[in-house]
This record gives sequence, C-alpha cells and structure tokens, in this order.
Amino acid sequence: MNANMNASAAGEIALGADLKVHRLGFGAMRITGRGIWGDPPDLATAVRVLQRAVRVGVNFIDTADSYGPEVSENLIARALHPYSPDIVIATKGGLVRPGPDVWDRDARPEHLRKACESSLKRLRRASLDLYQLHSPDPNVPLEDSIGELVRLKSEGKIRHIGVSNVSLEELKRCERLTPIVSVQNRYNLEDRHCGEVLAYCESRAIAFIPWAPLGSGRHARSSGASRALETVAELHGITVGQAAIAWLLARSTVMLPIPGTGSIEHLEQNVAAASVRLTPQDMHELGA
Repeated sequence: MNANMNASAAGEIALGADLKVHRLGFGAMRITGRGIWGDPPDLATAVRVLQRAVRVGVNFIDTADSYGPEVSENLIARALHPYSPDIVIATKGGLVRPGPDVWDRDARPEHLRKACESSLKRLRRASLDLYQLHSPDPNVPLEDSIGELVRLKSEGKIRHIGVSNVSLEELKRCERLTPIVSVQNRYNLEDRHCGEVLAYCESRAIAFIPWAPLGSGRHARSSGASRALETVAELHGITVGQAAIAWLLARSTVMLPIPGTGSIEHLEQNVAAASVRLTPQDMHELGA
C-alpha cells in the first residue's frame, strides 16, 4: 500500500462554521457483529481498524447508538480515547434494535434525550460534535424530534445537528428550527433518488454524507452502471470500490463519503481512493 496514502487527499469540508474534516470519513457500522448486532467476530481487529483509520488521515468517524446496539460507540471510545483534537465523531439517535437486522423508529423527544446522553457516556465526551436524527418517526411530529435536539444543543450536549433519511421537504422543515450542517441519506452510483436533496445541500453548503456509498456490494453485479464502473476502474488500475468512492468525491464538493469495513486491508483500499482523480470522460461514462 502506498506509504503516502492519506484521507487528506480528498480535500476538506466544513461542518458548520467551526469544524473542518477530510472529505473521506469512516462509517463505523461494520465493526459490529452479523446483522449489525452484538460484538464483531474479533474485537482486537475492530480496534486496530479504527486506530489505523486515524493514522491514515481519517478524522471524521460516523456511528450510531443503534450499531450493535451500543457496540460501535463503545469500540470507538476503547480504540481512540483520549481523542486527538482534530477528530470529529458523529453519532445518531432515533432507531432502536429489538434484534439482528431489525430497525424500528423512535424519535420521541424523551427517547432522543436519553439516547443522546447515553451516547455521551459511551463515547466519553462532554459534548457530541455532530448529533444526527437517524430517521424521522411517522408517529412523532418532526418538529418535536428536532426541537429536542435544539434543547440538547442549548444545554451544550450537542455542538451541531444533522439529519438522516430525510426528504427535501423534511430537510426544509428542520432548517426552520435550527441550522442543519449535514444530511445523511442513501446515495451511490446506482441509487441517486436523493439527487434533489444533494442539490439543495450544495446550494446551502450542507455536508452530504452518502450511506451505502458502495451500494452494499451491488457494484460487483452486472448492471450497466457496474460495467461502466469496471471499465473506469481498469483504466485507472484501481478496484471497483475505489472507483465508486472516487465517483462520489468527484460528483459534488459537499459529498463526504464514509465507507465502512471491519478489515484493515479494505480500509486502506478505501482511503487510497482519496487520491484517485477521475477525468471528465470518466464522469461522462458513469452518467454524472
């Protein structure tokens, strides 16, 4: 692996007026067990992956209380506390986990308060750099959920507020209550249904954090987009996954990909994508 490999090659992005991070982060969902449930198969390896991510320039780590549940946050603190001053840790609340691969919504204000305060304890932080509503709850007015995050922010427990899995209309409703510094929606080469949300984020300088940036492995299948990606990857001598990350970085200056993995080798491949520069012809072939 290139000794000069570093996430800083992706450039920087602002989260609000006071935080800047490298534009290639790490998603900490995959350092848990099967079904995003329980401990990972090898705790020591998960710790090393997190520590290696920081050593190769990753300074934005995204997690959630529901990853494990609680496992991901606990591992981050175990691996990285005391934290370097430049590391930004984002977490989320609003989903609950009754079992493996099951995700239920609970964005009641009382639940979000308890979730936020519990994340603070697990991550061993006095304030959370970025706290994100994991998903709007159809049983709770969005204004009630965001209103509670605003109160937590006023108490100093949250530095910045972000949202996840929102429509454009929902995002605008959130913005009427408080500044939103990030949006985390599903987005990748084969799934661009959030294009209007991305365009709005560009117009407002809001960081757009695409979850499932590699399409949960679907880029390896034989769709038209996948074949084009394979061609671009071959031209640059890189993997399909690296080409997918490079496409995201080139797609928009507000894009903040957070590919996740439980493997150091895969982590290093992902970070190496920060140095890949796709040409206008590459972007045309990929349908940008």
